[in-house]
Amino acid sequence: MSVLLETSAGDIVIDLLVDYAPKMCENFLKLCKLKYYNFSPIHSIQKSFSFQTGDPLGPLSSSSDGGSSIWGLLSSDPSERTFPAFFHPKLRHLERGTVSMATVPHPSDPDVRLAASQFIVTLGDNTDYLDNKAAIFGKVVEGFDVLEKINDAIVDEKGHPLVDIRIKHTVILDDPYPDPAGLREPSSSPPPSKAQLATVRIAEGEELLDIEQNAEAAALAERHRREREAAAQALTLEMMGDLPFAEVKPPENVLFVCKLNPVTTDEDLELIFSRFGKILSCEVIRDAKTGDSLQYAFIEFEDKKACEEAYAKMDSVLIDDRRIHVDFSQSVSKLSEVWRSETNSKRKSAAARGKKGGGVEWMSWRSGGSIGMRMMRVIMKGVGAVGIRWCMGWRI
Repeated sequence: MSVLLETSAGDIVIDLLVDYAPKMCENFLKLCKLKYYNFSPIHSIQKSFSFQTGDPLGPLSSSSDGGSSIWGLLSSDPSERTFPAFFHPKLRHLERGTVSMATVPHPSDPDVRLAASQFIVTLGDNTDYLDNKAAIFGKVVEGFDVLEKINDAIVDEKGHPLVDIRIKHTVILDDPYPDPAGLREPSSSPPPSKAQLATVRIAEGEELLDIEQNAEAAALAERHRREREAAAQALTLEMMGDLPFAEVKPPENVLFVCKLNPVTTDEDLELIFSRFGKILSCEVIRDAKTGDSLQYAFIEFEDKKACEEAYAKMDSVLIDDRRIHVDFSQSVSKLSEVWRSETNSKRKSAAARGKKGGGVEWMSWRSGGSIGMRMMRVIMKGVGAVGIRWCMGWRI
């Protein structure tokens, strides 16, 4: 005889010990059949020891009556809300996953302990402290990973989880007992009552939303980190002379074409792509020593619109039995080459006039130039005080 508990932490299957605790098993099965446990909170979590549940409202509600047995629910007699628990001498709390009814002493007879609806599940081995206090009636046979999640839950000083863990549904896998008079199984699982909803602290969905928001914040922070890193690398390339300036962007009128057939020439590409607009330059990149095609090229159009049209229509087109790939160029090497050529020309011109430092106005660290100041900050971070003293007289 088994029951499946669907909880917000996962599914737990409990085998019932009907031969050892028949009345407690009947009470538990019929409460599950009535969906009495739906939305009951899991509380009083003691790490590696136990947790408690089975009260539809839970200890956080001032309206809670602690739960009722199946006979108390079906009867108007308040004395039937509880019943005497039976402690079988062979059953002990020796292993994780032991399931037992929570009990309280009888008001007039301390030797008798009363059970209702609440039950306890152990989270560790050798929890024999519960013997003769909680009456065993079942054991967990599936869902030990769920017990581990509950065991690791963040709880307050009273053992209540900060993020709600609740029984969502109960499914009876096998029931040997006839239904008591008056029991009517609901056709569907009832929704949580207003009193139950009032006990919610942080709901399962709210936790998920918070995780998603944290994930979005982490992704945004990572993007900003990468942007800062890219900016720093660009500034380094600017200092080394590989970029004309750190904020340089690739031209918007140049296409990158790859997967070319080695026999395809500049003239072939220019003829094919010229139908989209005037081409300023078309170059298949070749090995410097052998002159063999590296099978990619750059095509520069006169205007951006022609470039965009060629990109839209020429990707995956077959040229010389090869299906080419077209994308917008991300290269700034041509801009850098133009910049370096112009800079060197100015330097040579200035040197011919006897002007120190070359044609581009040199940026001493005292000049306050924007590039010079950025370079100064980078060098201060990179070379330290000794390097700074050495650099103070250096001019570019």
